[in-house]
Amino acid sequence: MDIIFENVEHLYNPKTPFERRALYDINIFISSGTFQAVIGHTGSGKSTFIQHINGLLRPTSGKIQIGERTITPEKQKDLKSIRKKAGIVFQYPEHQLFEETVEKDICFGPLNFGVPEEEAKKKAREVLKLVGLPETVLHKSPFDLSGGQMRRVAIAGVLAMEPEVLILDEPTAGLDPRGRKEIMDMFKKMHEECKLTTILVTHSMEDAAFYADHIIVLEKGTIYMQGTPTEIFQEPEKLKKVGLDLPESVYFMQALSERIKKPMPSLFTVEDVADEICKLLARGDH
Repeated sequence: MDIIFENVEHLYNPKTPFERRALYDINIFISSGTFQAVIGHTGSGKSTFIQHINGLLRPTSGKIQIGERTITPEKQKDLKSIRKKAGIVFQYPEHQLFEETVEKDICFGPLNFGVPEEEAKKKAREVLKLVGLPETVLHKSPFDLSGGQMRRVAIAGVLAMEPEVLILDEPTAGLDPRGRKEIMDMFKKMHEECKLTTILVTHSMEDAAFYADHIIVLEKGTIYMQGTPTEIFQEPEKLKKVGLDLPESVYFMQALSERIKKPMPSLFTVEDVADEICKLLARGDH
């Protein structure tokens, strides 16, 4: 499902003394099936941007095309159907759990959209596998699970709605490096297997570089840069101007290039860097 922003602006508290412009001049095309990363400092407009994608916010001016639906400044009926197609996993999604069993929590969304109970329960079992949890947790209280398991249950609740667009708002917040990699690898696998359009809001340059096909950099409410990870991270000075950094792997490859006096590719994972070093050693470039 393609997503198109055309001249989108958003004002909080318009026509009041507290008016604040959160987004302006947003023009972007997000192609169906791509993995997008949205990066930028706090206050750059990331959260406001993603909340327009499923109709939680409407633009003050401009319009947003979500598949066949268009969101405009005017009040509209049936935005619920958009929210079914575009699901958001917020920061600390486990804080949104509330039902007495895992099964009831996962089924809540589908039942709310009129899915029959048996079908909702079947979907709950299916999405549990996607998030790497056994069916034995279905009848447990979500609050008896570990923090990591609770987060996966909350994510399963979003997936049970069968969204075409999955929006991830800092989904690895509070996780250790191992937990972060496990969750991000899980999202990447789901993106590929379910053919989702995935939009990741993150402060991690490493996650943006490794998982995304395309990166959108927001600064003070508008698009500052956009392109592939390679294109974005080839302009370190431009990133530094807005207080953003390069992935550690890119810094390492730049330092190695200076040391051996040869151009080196921009690589984004430890594995790729290790492979490149092995090739250099095999050629005797050390």
